[in-house]
Amino acid sequence: MSTEIYVEKNGYIATLVLNRPDKRNSLSRAMFQAIIDELEQLRTDMSIKLLIVRGVNEVAFSSGADISEFLDIRYAADNAKAYNDLALKAIDALYKFPHPTIAMIQGLAIGGGLELANACDFRLATPKSKLGITAANIGIVYNLESTKRLINIVGVAKAKEILYTANIFTAEEGKSIGLITALHEPQEIENATMQFAELLLSKSSIANAGSKKIIQAIVDGENAESDELAQLILDSFSSDDYNEGIQAFLNKRKPIFNK
Repeated sequence: MSTEIYVEKNGYIATLVLNRPDKRNSLSRAMFQAIIDELEQLRTDMSIKLLIVRGVNEVAFSSGADISEFLDIRYAADNAKAYNDLALKAIDALYKFPHPTIAMIQGLAIGGGLELANACDFRLATPKSKLGITAANIGIVYNLESTKRLINIVGVAKAKEILYTANIFTAEEGKSIGLITALHEPQEIENATMQFAELLLSKSSIANAGSKKIIQAIVDGENAESDELAQLILDSFSSDDYNEGIQAFLNKRKPIFNK
């Protein structure tokens, strides 16, 4: 497995690290495959309840897809389709990860890097972070899935501005349009990310995982509960978390949920 992607585990938290600092964590084809492989393993790890995605250092979350590969493996329609299918599979695997996900953005999150961050539930950044989608600078059409995800986050008008201009913008601007969840100073972002992760973990994992599925179903166009979602809701009323939540409320104490 690629050493340019690795996972660290700390209790219930897994951290997926993009580890290509000499290329500002630009995403190679091998890295997209490694993301798929790592996430597949984490999906089946019952000890993991939250995922953080980050770059290995403060220089970049990811500067985007590795353009140096494009003329070899992303040139002409057939090669481009194979490459795009793999990249989208990796991004979709992150989007559909069953537990809460946080992108910790230091430095650059450009193109495919921002696409990866947008697949997370939350995006925390520093004031020094720079964001953008620069497909218009190299003459490619941004894919439908990630465009839809961008629109769902920032709205149609801002998505057009981001895509048409290919401008690089600040994290402060990103926060003003809802793209960035919260800003933290560079020396504070690691602790702030962990504190936010611990806050999420203090809540019911059944409720949060279920809410994630419901929200994604709505975002993806569902207007009525499927049988699967209806059962998911009903099952929550029979869970240990539900019993603990009710008992904690009645006894005026904080709930302690099983993981």
